[in-house]
Amino acid sequence: MNTSLTRSVNRNWQGKSTSRLLKCCLALAVIFPALLINMHASFAQSADFDEGAALATLAAHPNPRMHYRRLSSPLRSKDELWQGFQGLAQPDTRRRLIANFEAEILEKSAAELQEAVAQGQLSYEEISRLFIARIIDIESSNTQFLNAVIALNPKAIAAAQAADAQRLARVKAGEAIPADSLFGLPVLLKDNVGFEGLPTTAGAAALTENLTQDAFVTSRLKSNGVVILGKANLSEWAYFFCRGCPSGYSALGGQTLNPYGRFEFNTGGSSSGSGAAIAAGFAVAAVGSETAGSILSPASANSLVGLKPTTGSLSRSGVVPIASTLDTLGPMGRNLADVVALFNAMAGYDQADRAMPLISADMRLVLREASIARLRLGLPRALADDPLIAAAVATLEAAGAEVVPVEFSPPDLPQEVEFMGAEMVRDLPAYLAAWAPPAVPVASLTEIRAFNEQAASQRMPYGQALVDGMAAFEASFAGQPALMAERTEALRALVVGETGGYLQRLFEDNNLDALVRINNSGASAGAFANFPALTMPVGYRDSGQPIGITLYAPSFQEQRLVDLGAVLEAAGSLRVPPSF
Repeated sequence: MNTSLTRSVNRNWQGKSTSRLLKCCLALAVIFPALLINMHASFAQSADFDEGAALATLAAHPNPRMHYRRLSSPLRSKDELWQGFQGLAQPDTRRRLIANFEAEILEKSAAELQEAVAQGQLSYEEISRLFIARIIDIESSNTQFLNAVIALNPKAIAAAQAADAQRLARVKAGEAIPADSLFGLPVLLKDNVGFEGLPTTAGAAALTENLTQDAFVTSRLKSNGVVILGKANLSEWAYFFCRGCPSGYSALGGQTLNPYGRFEFNTGGSSSGSGAAIAAGFAVAAVGSETAGSILSPASANSLVGLKPTTGSLSRSGVVPIASTLDTLGPMGRNLADVVALFNAMAGYDQADRAMPLISADMRLVLREASIARLRLGLPRALADDPLIAAAVATLEAAGAEVVPVEFSPPDLPQEVEFMGAEMVRDLPAYLAAWAPPAVPVASLTEIRAFNEQAASQRMPYGQALVDGMAAFEASFAGQPALMAERTEALRALVVGETGGYLQRLFEDNNLDALVRINNSGASAGAFANFPALTMPVGYRDSGQPIGITLYAPSFQEQRLVDLGAVLEAAGSLRVPPSF
């Protein structure tokens, strides 16, 4: 779910090639003898870390959603996550690797990294090794850990080596790797996206053994040579689990923290790990997912670019669902070009996803200099005095966009959450039946509820109010699938008609091409209208909290959003890396 639905939920539910080779060999000579080192003490949070003291401090935070009950996972120690990378167990080893490569890799765009590889300054293997070393170094630190990564792909280095070999073969054949490609570069998947070789858990104990095939988008990424570095943490069950609980918590991943202020700012949800990881420099980009705000919220909270596409633009096959009417995947990155590149690497027509029109087969985005003259931008009067939003809007207006003052007050229906719950009652069992292996012990929301209650303090420290509600809904229609379908359709018609219809009418009545919002505000209306949205960093509050401008456009108008975002970014990126 998403922070935009909080009220409803609370109610209801670089001769350089030689030097490079020498540096690499030196690093590897140190790494490989360490392969048999016991990692347990190195990777778990140290014994001198006082989680209780941190939690006590957080209890006084003015934001109740940062009153955490746990930081670390009660079910997994960190050493379990990195078992395929014992060679980096020694801090001196990985820090030497970081010192050798950090300046050349971190905060670099995909295009910059591709140029460095093309010039013989870097290899894809070196790039992936650096990111892995950085993840381990930060996540094993008592003062820096973010709990942003839930698992690493033990075959990531081999995949990067294969990409190096493929690149050389292509170069010999006279074929260059495109500058805007993610070929050979590492990305993270949110842990509700299927990836063969790692469990797809949605952060939940019940899915610990959910070893599935690749999701459609994962297959697309692999076919485009992208290195899957691992899985990002998330709000458990994509934030459709508990009521009033913090975003970014999962039983298997622990509490995700914001690198711009670990104990100061919320991470946003539910793609919290994807957001925190990319902000912290753990990969080039990450795949997130959204039902109603779950890309926009963590992207804006972590000073990132995030694109929530139209449902039907990217396949959802092999993704743990909430509501098929609303669910979509989307790219998150530190700049617009990387986001566009990741979207394109995932794009393709999936006939198994009935939400996808044939247009999706050819739906690729282009980062270009396009005129935005005469595009009408709706600016809610309540945002006109916000200095960060106003400055960004002024940039768009100077480029020719027409700013139209509007009122924005969409309905806030309690049935929104009930509808999503009804679809999850239908869609999750279908996913489990089609994708989950026999080792997964649950097949329905009722069974998930009972499974969690067997070890409540570990599996559900914030309760499971939304699961309870869904289980009750499921029980009320037991043996009556037609009646359940009828009720679900009635709810869909209501919330799409009212909440989504409000946004449709706002656009029609004011002849708008795009609507301006802040952070993930308006995500519910955007979701039910099936409008894509793009969030871009626009600066920081005096407290250091990141702020994003978010633009909505009609269905399948992602390119319009990219054109608007390109104007903003061309005026000068306002993103500043976190220092934590």
